[in-house]
Amino acid sequence: MYIIKVKRIYESISEDDGYRILVDRLWPRGMSKEKAQVDMWAKTIAPSTKLRKEYHQNTHNYELFYKEYYKELENNTESIKFKAFINEKLSISNVTLLYSAKNMESNHALILKAFIEFIWSII
Repeated sequence: MYIIKVKRIYESISEDDGYRILVDRLWPRGMSKEKAQVDMWAKTIAPSTKLRKEYHQNTHNYELFYKEYYKELENNTESIKFKAFINEKLSISNVTLLYSAKNMESNHALILKAFIEFIWSII
């Protein structure tokens, strides 16, 4: 059985990563495309620029950011396509959602993973 993993893009690449998807709207600083070894860049599934800036400027705490990003995902037409794509990839390998944020406990990739897993639980 394959799983969805969440990993900072600056961490070492592992065979266990499987299919690697960058889920940031902006390309990570100091990371070349060759070094990143990203299979897909899913910009459209990342938090909106407005929401990302509000969170990084500390106008939103993580709880509010979580709620707002979750709402964005629920209203994003790409979410269903992305979930189906992830489901397809999970039939053959792990999927790793990559992000560049420094905070490993409170970031949008964790919210995205929870969103995808919740959608599966109700289907």
